[in-house]
Amino acid sequence: MKNFGLDIWADDNFVIENGTININYASKPSLLQLTKEIRTKGHKGPILLRFPHLIKKQISTLFDTFEKAKKEINYKGDFHAVFPLKVNQFPNFLHALMDVSKEYNYGLEAGSKAELIIAMTKTPLGAPITINGFKDKEMISLCFIAAKMGHNITITIEGLGELETIIEVNENFNKGMKNPIAPKIGVRIRLHSSGIGVWAKSGGYSSKFGLTSTELLEAYEMLCEHDLLRQFWMIHFHIGSQMSDIVPLKKALREAGNIYADLKKRGADDLTAINIGGGLAVEYSQHSSNVDRNYSLDEFANDVVYLMQEIATRKGVEEPDIFTESGRFIAASHSVLIAPVLELFSQEYHEKSLRLKEENPPLVQELYELYHALERKNAREYLHDALDHMESLLTLFDLGYIDLEDRSNTEILVNLIIKKSIFLLKSEDSDELSRLQSRIQERYLVNFSTFQSLPDFWGLAQSFPIVPLDKLDTKPTNPATIWDITCDSDGEIGFNRDLPLYLHDIDVNKEEYFLAFFLTGAYQEVLGMQHNLFTHPTEAVINFDAEGNYSIDDLFDAENLMRVLDDLHYDTNELDKILKQRIQNATTLSEEEKRELLGKLYLYLSENSYLKTIQYQNENG
Repeated sequence: MKNFGLDIWADDNFVIENGTININYASKPSLLQLTKEIRTKGHKGPILLRFPHLIKKQISTLFDTFEKAKKEINYKGDFHAVFPLKVNQFPNFLHALMDVSKEYNYGLEAGSKAELIIAMTKTPLGAPITINGFKDKEMISLCFIAAKMGHNITITIEGLGELETIIEVNENFNKGMKNPIAPKIGVRIRLHSSGIGVWAKSGGYSSKFGLTSTELLEAYEMLCEHDLLRQFWMIHFHIGSQMSDIVPLKKALREAGNIYADLKKRGADDLTAINIGGGLAVEYSQHSSNVDRNYSLDEFANDVVYLMQEIATRKGVEEPDIFTESGRFIAASHSVLIAPVLELFSQEYHEKSLRLKEENPPLVQELYELYHALERKNAREYLHDALDHMESLLTLFDLGYIDLEDRSNTEILVNLIIKKSIFLLKSEDSDELSRLQSRIQERYLVNFSTFQSLPDFWGLAQSFPIVPLDKLDTKPTNPATIWDITCDSDGEIGFNRDLPLYLHDIDVNKEEYFLAFFLTGAYQEVLGMQHNLFTHPTEAVINFDAEGNYSIDDLFDAENLMRVLDDLHYDTNELDKILKQRIQNATTLSEEEKRELLGKLYLYLSENSYLKTIQYQNENG
C-alpha cells in the first residue's frame, strides 16, 4: 500500500509533503498542524474536521460533469440535484452545504417531518425539494404549506394510500380557491431491475418502496379523476447506495425511461423529469486490488444522459430533466476524524523485556541463540525451528514443567524471530510470511469509538482510509490492529493480511501519534450511537479566505458527562444532588477534604467521556 493509497481514494484532496499529510488546497496546511492548534485551545479526545471547499468541489464536479455530457450529445433536458438529508443533518455540514451551492440552485431531499422542516427553512425559494419515504396526512399537509410559501417541492408517492391522502389534503387546502397551489407530484416506480452489493434490496420487485406497473396505472387514473395530472411531473427510482457496478444502473435507466415515455404518450403532458435517486459510489479502498467501483463519474453521467436521449428519441417524446439525489458522493470527503493513539499493546515484545535466568530450559536457550544467529540465508529454517519450539514449550507449560517467566521469554523470542525473519525475507512474497504478519501485529489503542464515529465499519464492514498524520517519510513496518476505547470487543479494526494496514513503531510516552480516518462525512455522524455513552467528537470547520489562509471556525467540544446523561432523559439535577449529598455525608472526610473532593468532582463532570492522553496532561497540567 504505497503512500496509504492516496492515489486511489483521495481524489487529489490531500497530499503528503515533508512527512505529513496536508490539505491539497490554498496554503496546504497539514492536518497535524490543525490538530495541534485545536488541542492548544483545550479540546481533548477525537476531533472531526470539516472542509467546506471539498463540499463545493463535489457539487461543482457533479454539475459540470453532467453539463459536459449533455453538451456532447446536445441533450435538451436540464440537470438538477438535491442532497438527501438522511446522509448528514448536522448543522455545521448543512450550513456549509447550502452556502457553497447557491450558484447551482441545489436543493434538499427529506424523508421525515423533522427533515422536512430543515428543508423548508434552509432551501432557497425556487431550489428543488423532494420528499421521499412514507408520509402521513400531517407530513403531506406540511408539503402543501411549503408549496404555498413558494417552495419548489415535490411529493414522491410511495403507495396508493399516499395519493389518496394527497387528494384529501388538496381538497382541504385549495377548496374554493381560484388559483389553487399544491406541491408537484412524483411517483416512485418499483423496477424489475435490482441493485448490487449491500444495498441491492433498494431495487427490484421485493424492494421496500415504489409502485408496481398495475399500481402505477391506477395512480395515473386517480390523478386524472381528481384533476391532479397537471401536478404529476416526475418519476423516481433508486437502486441502492454505493453502487459498485454500472451495469445495474443501465438496466434501471432503460426500464425507467420506457415507463416515462409510455406515461408521456398516455397523456401525462406535464411529466418532464426522471429522478434517478442516489447511489453514486465513493472510493474507500486503500488497495488497488480491491476497489469499490468499476466506473468513473464521466461514465456515470454519459450513460444516464445517453440512455435517456436514446429512449426519448426512439419513443418520440421530449428528453426529460434529470434529477439525482447523490448524498454519499457529495458529503463523504468533506470530513476527517482525527484521534490520538493512547497505547501500543504489543510493546512488551522487545529484547529488553526478556527475563532470562542463569539456567534456562534448553528450548528457551535455543530460541535465544536462534534469534541472535538469524541471517537471511538461514531465516526460513530458523523461523520454522522457532515455531516448532514454541509449540513444545507451551505444552511443557501446560504440563507444569516450565514457569511463567519461561513462557514469557518464549513469546518474546518467537515474536522477535518472526519480525526479524519477515524483515530479512521481505523481498519474498510468500503466503507463509503474510500469515505470520497477523501473529506479530501491534494493537494500537486509539482514543475514539467505532460505534460513534465509524458505525458502518461495525455494522457493514465498510472500510475507511486510515493514515497517520506524520512520519510519512518513514516506511511503517508494524502490521496494525486498531482498538477503540469502548469496552466492546467489536470496537476493533483488525489486521487484514489481504488488505493490510501498517503503522509506525512509536513510544507514546515520548511522542504523540495521531491517526486520521477519511471519508467519514456520509452517514457516520447520523448513524453514530452513544455506545458506552461516548458522544459526538469535538468538531471544527476549516475555512480558507481569498488569499489562501485558513481559519478554524465553529469549534464545538464534545458533550460533557452530564449533558450526555441529560440527553438520555436522566434528571441531572437529581444526580448532581445525590453526588453532592454523598460527599457531604461521608463521615471519614473533613470539611476541607469535602470541598476539595467536590471541586474535583465538578471538574470531571465538565469533561467528556473520551480519555486524556499522557502528553496532553503533561503539556497542560
